[in-house]
Amino acid sequence: MVQRTSWIQRKFNFDFPVGLLPCILERLRGTPVRLEAIINQLPPDILIKKPESGWSIQENVGHLTQVEGLFDGRLDDFDAGVEVLRPAEMKNIRTSEANYNAMEIKDVLAEFRSVRESFVSRFEKMDEAAAGRSAQHPRLEIPMRVVDNAFFAAEHDDYHLAVITELVRKLA
Repeated sequence: MVQRTSWIQRKFNFDFPVGLLPCILERLRGTPVRLEAIINQLPPDILIKKPESGWSIQENVGHLTQVEGLFDGRLDDFDAGVEVLRPAEMKNIRTSEANYNAMEIKDVLAEFRSVRESFVSRFEKMDEAAAGRSAQHPRLEIPMRVVDNAFFAAEHDDYHLAVITELVRKLA
């Protein structure tokens, strides 16, 4: 089996047209449904079981909720016309402190669905000029457009969906 590349090692080419935004938004809208499809039949003890390293399945879902604040905040950065977007907090302290394993999975999923719907709705109001605004991504050190922020979020979703699927195979 092919080894998954870590998120931090990923490189991105944001060379696609702004007109792909509607397709990217479909990926973002679909993540809550895809998450539910993967974990719906799993017992709670599997959802909160910690692997040797990393987060439990439930913590991965919670992390998607936490990082949505970063992606949404970057939309605020674009609106403010900043030159460099806000950086991610790479230690993910908020994910750890949220104690997602102590919550009901239905509540974790509902929270993610709510923040995701809010995030997507911001894009739905944009015209092509707004979706094409650009600022420097702090870690990647390349320009990122608003549409690229949506793509980056969708790729981050897929990364964690792959992690969750791996955990399901190992733990279930």
